[in-house]
Amino acid sequence: YSSTKCNHSGYIIASGQCRPARYVGAFPRTRGVRVTIDEPVRQKRTRGPSKATPARRAQLVEAALESFAEHGFERASLRDIASRAGVTHAAVLRHFGSKEELLLAALERRDEETNTVIAELRAREATRQEYLERIHGAEFDNPDEQRNWLALRIAATNPDHPAHDYFERSYNRTRSYGRDNVVEGEPAFGLTAGDKATLMMMLMDGARIQSIESGSHDAFRLVDIVLGLVEGPPDD
Repeated sequence: YSSTKCNHSGYIIASGQCRPARYVGAFPRTRGVRVTIDEPVRQKRTRGPSKATPARRAQLVEAALESFAEHGFERASLRDIASRAGVTHAAVLRHFGSKEELLLAALERRDEETNTVIAELRAREATRQEYLERIHGAEFDNPDEQRNWLALRIAATNPDHPAHDYFERSYNRTRSYGRDNVVEGEPAFGLTAGDKATLMMMLMDGARIQSIESGSHDAFRLVDIVLGLVEGPPDD
């Protein structure tokens, strides 16, 4: 072999001819002669975030909401969520590292949808009963979702539960919103606006259980009547 280089990257001089370096092993070596090979330099491609990532994450969150509503958080599986979204189990893990992470994303998505409804209701000065029906109506129409939602809320009272902090923030936010926007009037029966907002939330939790047991959809009207009794005279 000659140590002379060809003018083409990846080629060498062999037997007086310029040959691809990959054929070096096919020719007998000459003792004492060192062959120099120029290897082509390959640039490693760096991939940025896929344009489809936000849409795919949203699709997975929707699938998770459906799975959690049907099976509950504990029994829902990432494979079921993947199947609903039409992707592989590995694809789910690329976007969300765990079921717990997916749960929090699903809860945040639920909040976004609720906030959109609330903004619409505020814009047209809806009644309290309209608030209750629009925000909770779909849930009360689905006993399995109600049952799983209650189970999740109860489980999340454990400080170690992945959704504990979320529900604590949600409770305080809902109580504050109910105090400022849903309940009205001066204090009655010694109840402040904050007390009445808390009472509204207690009534809704009880209404969920009664609705599951009886199948009645009359809960919103009854909650509205009770709040009306403790509302007191309207603010001037």
